[in-house]
Amino acid sequence: MKRLLPLLLLAALPAAAQDVTAPSGHPWRIFDVVLEEGTARLRFVSEDLTADDFEAIAGDFQWLCDNLALPALEGSEITPSEIVISLSDRELPFGAIVPEAVQFFEAYRVEDGACIWELF
Repeated sequence: MKRLLPLLLLAALPAAAQDVTAPSGHPWRIFDVVLEEGTARLRFVSEDLTADDFEAIAGDFQWLCDNLALPALEGSEITPSEIVISLSDRELPFGAIVPEAVQFFEAYRVEDGACIWELF
C-alpha cells in the first residue's frame, strides 16, 4: 500500500497541475512524490533549468507548495508536517547525486493549512 500512496497523490493533482507554468514563466512537470514519516516530497522537472536560474525561480517554490502540494494533500489522508519542493533539470532517482544535474530544494512547514518556508 505504501508504494501506491505517491501514485494516489499524483492522481489527486488536477490534470493541469502535472504540467504547469509557475509565476517565473518556467514550465514545471511533476514526476515524483516521495512520502516519508511526516514529510511529503514533490519533485518537479524543467529541462531548460540552469544553475543560474535560482533567483528567477525562487518564487516558484512557494507557489508550487501553496497551489499544488497543499491542495493535493488536503484531498488525501496524508497529513505531513513538512513539504519539500524539489526542482531539477532532469528526472533523477530519489537521493541520486549527479554532479552535472541542476537541483534546487526548499522545505516548508505545514501550519494552519499554509506552507511556511523553513531554512533548509
